Amino acid sequence: MYKKILIANRGEIAVRVIRACRELDIATVAVYSVADEDCLHTKLADEAICIGPAPSAGSYLNIPNIISAAEVSGADAIHPGYGFLAENYKFAEICRSCDLDFIGPQAEAIKSLGDKAFAKETMSNIGIPVIPGSEGVVTDEKKALAIANEIGYPVIIKAAAGGGGRGMRIVQNHHEVVPMLRTARTEAEAAFGNPDVYLEKYIEEPRHIEMQILADKHGEAVYLGERDCSIQRRHQKLIEESPSTFVGPQLRRELGEVAVKAVKSVGYENAGTIEFLVDSDRNYYFMEMNTRIQVEHTVTETVTGIDLIKEQIRLAAGEVLDLAQSDININGHAIEFRINAEDPNNNFLPAGGKVTLYNPPGGPGVRVDSHLYSGYIVPNYYDSLLAKLIVWGNTREEAIARGYRALDEFIIMGLATTIDFHLEVVNNAFFRKGEIYTNFLARRIVNA
Repeated sequence: MYKKILIANRGEIAVRVIRACRELDIATVAVYSVADEDCLHTKLADEAICIGPAPSAGSYLNIPNIISAAEVSGADAIHPGYGFLAENYKFAEICRSCDLDFIGPQAEAIKSLGDKAFAKETMSNIGIPVIPGSEGVVTDEKKALAIANEIGYPVIIKAAAGGGGRGMRIVQNHHEVVPMLRTARTEAEAAFGNPDVYLEKYIEEPRHIEMQILADKHGEAVYLGERDCSIQRRHQKLIEESPSTFVGPQLRRELGEVAVKAVKSVGYENAGTIEFLVDSDRNYYFMEMNTRIQVEHTVTETVTGIDLIKEQIRLAAGEVLDLAQSDININGHAIEFRINAEDPNNNFLPAGGKVTLYNPPGGPGVRVDSHLYSGYIVPNYYDSLLAKLIVWGNTREEAIARGYRALDEFIIMGLATTIDFHLEVVNNAFFRKGEIYTNFLARRIVNA
């Protein structure tokens, strides 16, 4: 087991990793930008090292500075969290060449599965259903138009190397193909340094269902149940829950077995997530694989009792997976609400500022993962996520009631947040009935 781990990230996920390490009796090193000197993760870690200026390009994406911090501090492993360098195969390769364990999958898996077009082709080759679309990336505008006409509208253009809704455009007719293709390529280049895009048939009103897996270095893998991530705005997840109201035991088992088959076929190691779109007839299609811990890993932890960060660390250290599929059970229902520094009344415009009062909710079945405290100044340079509110109940109805109570208790003063927006969603009759899909907010919530 490791003696010291450097966390190459910031905010709530850095705090989350530090807490897991402390329970495993592993020393931690926080890294921070100039703007994050007072962030909570720097205060909780055993050591904290400044790695550059506020813009992430000079700090959290600065590989030489992060490697130097690891070497100076004597760390023997690096946990990348999510975002930033978590799915950068070159970073994983550099860690390996510097005799530092990368707490995540091997660089080769990140490279192959991180390319969505290649991942889709790989899954298709082993018999896993994929959404009809282009075979690989598309650069030629005439070819893109021909593919779109062939598979039928609407189609969706996606960045091959990205996620989070960036480099993604829905095309309703042939007039929109070329301008949308150009826009998506430009956005993908700006966001990921790679302009490659591919086309898929756009499935209307699907569920976004993802399956959590764990795999060790010895060929064993298990699935930990599904998460329903259908509540999204502009392809960015806002609310996630487990289990799904739609999936049920039979489809859960089928999706889980497909996910395990997928990771075993490519020799994948560590934690990962296979994402599917599921239509109204419960037909499922592979969408992508995330080769890292997910923001919403918390709901899986809550219903299974398994600490995914600890499992990541153990698996990276080479330990045998100490879980059989029969050991994994889903207990109750969990929902996660992402609390962002955004103004729902102003087109969800992100806005930083000073937290004048921070009072998180508590009580039975309530968990808050956050890096906030009263007096903390939220910088404008990074993702707008402030906190994750996770609630658990014996039933979904109890979890929803608990979520409403906890959201109503949650106080963050000094800047705009999405707390009231989540209260509106929780009060929505269709949400309470579990009738959710990826365009739920556009159809059911005013001004979403």
